[in-house]
Amino acid sequence: MKVLRALFQAATFRETFNFGNREIAKWFPGHMAKGLKRMKADLKKVDCIIEVHDARIPFSGRNPLFHENLGIKPHLLVLNKMDLADLTEKERILRHLRYQDAKNVVFTDCVKDENIREMVPLITELIQASNRYQRSEALDYCIMVIGVPNVGKSSLINSLRRCHLKKGKASRVGGEPGITRAVLSSIQVSERPPMFLFDTPGVLSPQIATVETGMKLALCGTILDHLVGEDIMADYLLYTLNKKQKFSYVERYDLEEPCDDIENVLKKIAIKLNKTHKVKAFTGVGDINMIVPNYTAAAYDFIRTFRKGDLGKVMLD
Repeated sequence: MKVLRALFQAATFRETFNFGNREIAKWFPGHMAKGLKRMKADLKKVDCIIEVHDARIPFSGRNPLFHENLGIKPHLLVLNKMDLADLTEKERILRHLRYQDAKNVVFTDCVKDENIREMVPLITELIQASNRYQRSEALDYCIMVIGVPNVGKSSLINSLRRCHLKKGKASRVGGEPGITRAVLSSIQVSERPPMFLFDTPGVLSPQIATVETGMKLALCGTILDHLVGEDIMADYLLYTLNKKQKFSYVERYDLEEPCDDIENVLKKIAIKLNKTHKVKAFTGVGDINMIVPNYTAAAYDFIRTFRKGDLGKVMLD
C-alpha cells in the first residue's frame, strides 16, 4: 500500500466537494421528539448522564440539545467503536473535547469489552462528587444513556452487564439507526455499587449544522442511507479517501489506479461484484431488456466496506 500511495500521491484530485444545492439531511421522526421530551421528564430520576458517540467522528454530529436540556447532571462522554477509529490522534481529540467542556471521556469497544470495566468506578466518582438533589438518600445509582442513533448505546449497556454481572443482552441492538424507539425501564449493570441504566432512543439535532456534518453522520450509519442517497455518500467517501491518500479501494476492487470519478469507480465495482440489473430500453423497433451495472448496489458495497475499515482514518476533522 505504501508503494501504491507513492505512485499516486501526485495525482490530481478534487480539492473541495461540491454538494450543489443539496439540503442538509433531516431525520427527526416522532419517536425522537417524544424520546427527548421523556428524557427531560425523567431527569430528576437519574444521577448521571452517559453520552455515547462514534469515535470516528468525535467532533461532528453530537446533539447540542443534550447539553442544553440535560446538562445539569454529571456527564461522561463515551467514544464507542474505538476499534474503527484513528487512535493515533487520541491526544488531540481529548484536548479538543476538553476545550468543548467534555472533561470526562472514555474510548470503548463494546465488541471486545475494551475499557468497559473502568466506567463503573469513574461514574461512581462523578456521582459522589455531585449534588444528587432528590436522590441524595438513594443507595443505588441511576444513569441515563443518551446519544445520536446507531452509536452503540444498547451495546454499551449489554457490555457493562457482561463485565459486571456476567449476564447477557438486556437491550436490543442492530446495525441500523432507530432500533431503540422508546425510553426503556432501568437495566441493572452492576451490583457493587448497585447501578441501573436507562436506554434511550437515538436523537439527532432537528437541524444538523452543515451538509458535511450530515454526510459524516450518514457514512457512520447514524442516518439511514436512503435518506441521504447512496450515490452522493459514495462520492463524498471517494473524495475523502483520495484527499487523505487512502487508496486501499484500488486494490480491493482491482482498479488500475486511484480515480476521482465516482461513476467510473461504481461501474467497475458493479462489474467486479456482478451487481447488475435489467432495465427496459425503448427503441424504434420495440422494447428490449438490457443488463446494466447496478450503481446503487455498488455504492452500498463501497460504503459498507469502508464503514468497517479506513473510514475512521479519514473522517476526523
